Amino acid sequence: MQSLLLYCRPGFESACAAEITDLAAMSEVYGYAKTERESGLVLFDCGSQESLEHFASQLSFQHVVFSRQIVLVAPVLELSAEDRLTPIMLAATELPVCGKLFIESADTNEGKALSALCRKFKPHFERSLVKQKRLQDKESLPWMHLIFESGTRAWLGISLKGRRSPWPMGIRRLKMPGSAPSRSTLKLEEAFHYFLTREKWPEYLKPMTTAVDLGAAPGGWTWQFVERGIKVIAIDNGPMEHNLMGSGLVKHIRADGFTYRPSGTVDWLVCDMVEKPARVVERMATWLEKGWSRRAIFNLKLPMKQPWRSVKLYLEQLTERLPDHSIRAKQLYHDREEITVCILPLEN
Repeated sequence: MQSLLLYCRPGFESACAAEITDLAAMSEVYGYAKTERESGLVLFDCGSQESLEHFASQLSFQHVVFSRQIVLVAPVLELSAEDRLTPIMLAATELPVCGKLFIESADTNEGKALSALCRKFKPHFERSLVKQKRLQDKESLPWMHLIFESGTRAWLGISLKGRRSPWPMGIRRLKMPGSAPSRSTLKLEEAFHYFLTREKWPEYLKPMTTAVDLGAAPGGWTWQFVERGIKVIAIDNGPMEHNLMGSGLVKHIRADGFTYRPSGTVDWLVCDMVEKPARVVERMATWLEKGWSRRAIFNLKLPMKQPWRSVKLYLEQLTERLPDHSIRAKQLYHDREEITVCILPLEN
């Protein structure tokens, strides 16, 4: 193996490729990326197995923005529709023993058409792996991924513990709450799952703490806090959803989100405004610098051209201004032409 296969949001292959190329260069690995627009996949060739292993050992999945999953892959397998299992099992013998098996396809219309094949093939492949003792239920082992590109073409590889997404296809599937005012609520819920460990939820999402939601109307992000018993100051000149206001936990202030200042320190600042990202970055940094909020989650709308270059610049600016904070960003599944940023105080 000498390549990485990265899953990403279709349409953002170039951004994903630019980011992984930059990260590889920082590890002194000078490979090259292969992309196909709207494929949802990026192949990064490290040049050698030694370079791949070196890069993979240093790559932090938690700090990769555009990739949903990262898999170390062998050369693509050309398959026969009559017998897919034999060549795939032969390739599997070249991989280490693994702890889990995922059979996946890209998050595209073409990939979704392969979902039936993935479901039908998995039990046959899984039984064969177990029989040959290539699959063992141990958390410390790598996970095996079989990614079908078509019915006759597939990638086989592994993801490493601590350097992968725990979810199939790297996607955290969420159900739209029936009482939420808008689908944007899923962005914040996914952000909680991605950026906050479950062990930290009782501390970070404690009932009767306080959040400020800039650009809150109609209340999709506010709803997530209210469901957890957290008080919200909702800042927006537009109307808030009626049931939210009836919760007794929401104070609606009709004001400009870029000029509002709280009377004291709040626990959370969140923002999902359709605004120039540079302006949002400036406002978020100011709130945290001045101690108006302890932590923040916000979205940045991406430019059409060279989104990775812009994201890199914004993250560098935030890191410079907030040296005592942990800053992470991700293009989440429920994001579209945007990324989500989470800023937390560094723990002593």
